[in-house]
Amino acid sequence: MGVMNIDEIMKILPHRYPFLLVDGVEEVSENKIIAYKNVSVNEPFFQGHFPQYPIMPGVLIIEGLAQTAGLLLMKDLKDDAIPLFLGIDKARFKKEVRPGDKLVYEVELIQEKMGMYKLSGKGKVNGKVVTSAEILVGIKKG
Repeated sequence: MGVMNIDEIMKILPHRYPFLLVDGVEEVSENKIIAYKNVSVNEPFFQGHFPQYPIMPGVLIIEGLAQTAGLLLMKDLKDDAIPLFLGIDKARFKKEVRPGDKLVYEVELIQEKMGMYKLSGKGKVNGKVVTSAEILVGIKKG
């Protein structure tokens, strides 16, 4: 069993179906988190991307990395905080993510400056990197 299940994730992140893209957290420390999404053929985006050869859109993999970053940054904050995705750099897509894959998000804090957080993220399937990016996140406090 993981460190954080879907109920605990939903207490931290404001996202909901069909846009909550993290199913569980396997590890979390002060500066690093490993989470995952079980990719199912029933995902709504597969209806149009692409029905004859379903591939998870890269932008949604990046969003999953950003949500994982939000979990890392917000795990100790109060309920009125909302993570804001501020930027993306060096995004690369190396392999397809398809139905049946377990997409593992590995996100690590690189630096914090004036309430903005720079993180390094990798998406992996079967231990192989499918996506990598640097993410900039801010935290809006109620």
